[in-house]
Amino acid sequence: MVVLRRSVASLVTALLMLILPVVIAPRTGLAILLAQSIGEQMADASDFLTEGLHHRSLLRFNDALNSFERALSIYQAIQSASRVPDRTRQIARRGEADTLRERGRLLIELDDYEAGLADYNQSLAIYRELENKAYEATTLNSLGVDQYTQRKYTQARESFEQSLEIHRQIPNNPIYQQASLLNNIALTYQAEEDYNNASITYERSLEIYESCLPLPKCEEGIGNVFSNIASFYNETGNHDSAIFIYQRLFPIASSTLQFDILYSLSTIFYNQGTDALEALEEDSEEYYLQALVYFQESLASIRKEVSNRDKRVDEALALNSIGILLNHLDETELSIIFLKQTVNVYESIRADNRDLSEDLQESYFTKFDDAYRLLAELLLKHDRILEAQHVLDLLKEQELNNYLRGVRSSDSAREGTELVLAETIIVSAHNTLIDQIIANGKRLSELEAKPTLTDAESNELVGLQAEQRQILQDFNAFKDSEIVRTQVALLSPQERSQTIPIEQLPALQDNLSEIPQGAVLLYPFILDNSLELIVTSPYSPPVRHTVNVSHLEINDAVQAFRYALEEPTRDALTPAQTLYNWLIAPIEADLKAARVNTIIYAPDRSLRYIPLAALHDGEQWLAERYRINHITAASLTDLNTPPRSTPSLLAGALTEGPLTVSVGDNQYRFNLLEHVDDEVNHIAELFPGSTPLLDTDFNRTRIERDANCHSILHLATHAKFLIGQPEDSFILFSDQERWTLQDFKEGLLNLTRVDLVVLSACETGVDNTFGNGEEILGFGYLMQTAGARASMASLWAVDDGGTQILMTEFYDGLVRGNLGKAEALQQAQMALIRLGEERDRGGLELANAIGLDPNDLSHPHYWAPFILIGNGL
Repeated sequence: MVVLRRSVASLVTALLMLILPVVIAPRTGLAILLAQSIGEQMADASDFLTEGLHHRSLLRFNDALNSFERALSIYQAIQSASRVPDRTRQIARRGEADTLRERGRLLIELDDYEAGLADYNQSLAIYRELENKAYEATTLNSLGVDQYTQRKYTQARESFEQSLEIHRQIPNNPIYQQASLLNNIALTYQAEEDYNNASITYERSLEIYESCLPLPKCEEGIGNVFSNIASFYNETGNHDSAIFIYQRLFPIASSTLQFDILYSLSTIFYNQGTDALEALEEDSEEYYLQALVYFQESLASIRKEVSNRDKRVDEALALNSIGILLNHLDETELSIIFLKQTVNVYESIRADNRDLSEDLQESYFTKFDDAYRLLAELLLKHDRILEAQHVLDLLKEQELNNYLRGVRSSDSAREGTELVLAETIIVSAHNTLIDQIIANGKRLSELEAKPTLTDAESNELVGLQAEQRQILQDFNAFKDSEIVRTQVALLSPQERSQTIPIEQLPALQDNLSEIPQGAVLLYPFILDNSLELIVTSPYSPPVRHTVNVSHLEINDAVQAFRYALEEPTRDALTPAQTLYNWLIAPIEADLKAARVNTIIYAPDRSLRYIPLAALHDGEQWLAERYRINHITAASLTDLNTPPRSTPSLLAGALTEGPLTVSVGDNQYRFNLLEHVDDEVNHIAELFPGSTPLLDTDFNRTRIERDANCHSILHLATHAKFLIGQPEDSFILFSDQERWTLQDFKEGLLNLTRVDLVVLSACETGVDNTFGNGEEILGFGYLMQTAGARASMASLWAVDDGGTQILMTEFYDGLVRGNLGKAEALQQAQMALIRLGEERDRGGLELANAIGLDPNDLSHPHYWAPFILIGNGL
């Protein structure tokens, strides 16, 4: 209500400024009213700036940006208003600079470096204009910190050095500020492995800090420098010196620094354990156990303050590290519990960020990809298949999030991973110990900070110290405690089968059974040395099969298969059979037992670059036996809802070419698509009232206006979906207009009435280099979020004549045959496979007209590139 009242007052003030005569005397009642209104506006702006900082601390990044925008607009409006006193104008000017600095920090923090740097530079220009050297120096230091975080070490050092020079010019400036900047400069040298300059600069920083003792800032600064020197020793291989410094520094360190110290000590012992293990030394477990002690204590230290983003990320980091270490110690049940907590913390952070603007989502999760994968692997190892499948769904959402820099959490993701009863009891016991450590440590700190103690306080201190030692012993022996061992025993397969909730399974099975003739859900999961296949059918619990093949062998086979598929003269049978033996042969019995005709496929990593339909069992292609549609993740896909209405078509084609398209620093050359006009005209004939959009009619405006009036959107045009670059991925229209994936993220297109989006020209689906296939997931996901039930795109460049035949057969089955999307695609694929044998008249005539040998079309180069993503009905 306060904000609303002030906003109204601001509006009244703005109107008064427009209508008041310039000749009003400064002491009239209206002038006083004007001064009061400006005062309220200044208070508003200050409130919005404070509010923005608060939102940022709570991970509400979009809210923070909105608050900063509102503060800026008010500060700028005050400066541009007439009859504002110079002093007030100056205060507003500085408020504008402060807000620009904070917004710049947030933008850089969210990976929009150029926009953030622009805000910083504007802020610095204002401080220089106001001759406010202290704020200029502070802002340069803040910029340097952000540049350091972005690994722009040279630029960071330049900012720190400029700040240092200004501090030296300010009379009576606290000298510890120079020491702090020298410490920062040393960090940039260390990051660039210039260890000589790093060592010299650390020493200069220490000398200044020691000269200003016993000031608290100097004591704290010495602690920071020593922590960095310990890190320096650790980095250069002098682990014993690093451990010595960390252990001496810990009692006097701040709470934030204590986490860094504990985590650094953990990492040192963990790495020593790994080195000992690789060298087959017997003391590897001792190192690991020591690392576990420090990892747990680091978790306890961070739980004292988890309200802001950095602390929550650190909490997940500590939980993840404990989970990994427990796995090394063969405590896999306990490892699962801590990895589940890791995933849940990160899913909660992503849920908090779900409304963040598209360009500004920081990818917090990249380094935790391994946490999801390890958790799924351990769950599978213990035959907890449904839980593993749920984690793989979460992983796919995270991969989308990393690629698109901001994906809304599904309901399933917001719930995270569920802990069973025994796991909940273990977590509760662990948290109780952490709470005891925190409460005990808080009172200890209060007593230890007092210069003198009463007798009662002295006795309390002794008791608390003894209690703290006992709690730490219990904490560090936690994994071997009676409560843990008792509950872990209840996680045996026999006990767990009666305790694990499987509420999700009936709903998933119902979805599969409602697909005509049924479907199975296939999740392959690539591990370092094996391939896990998870199969969920409508009539039985999920099952898993392990294939002894390494991820390197899988990648090689995928590369070989893609090479064979990209040219119709190459042998595709050999690699198709290899991959069939890994992906399908192990689950043959499950497929037969389920008596289904559809495989709903959620591929992992490099498997996203090949079509499952083109695998071969030695006698026939998989497309001849099963309908196949891909999904991004089961949690994101509506599997069983039928089409909305009688099919209607909006189809267009790019008839220009050859073309060279510039995107960023890259140029892409596209050939003329010779047959797309015939393709679109043939398809349009199947849909009464359809008008193909060709030449200049094939433009963004027309498609955006008319797309949601049809159930099918068919675009015969070039497209590029690039690895790691959604903002540069595009779909091309006439006159080189284009959509980018970023446009779709911004809600450019409403497809809520659309059942299918088809991109039928070559080079859609992926770029010509391999990653993890997130760009394929990204395309399918963005079509879904725009409202479309399903989408189709090709995995490699296809002759557009062959595409014309495939698409004609596909739409003929969809419209005349009244088939579902997945079945129509299967029938079109089989038509091309058998065209030379069965002499299908329509396809044969079209092949002859285009100049293609019908027998050549049986090669999967022509019929297998298109994958259906989403709802296959």
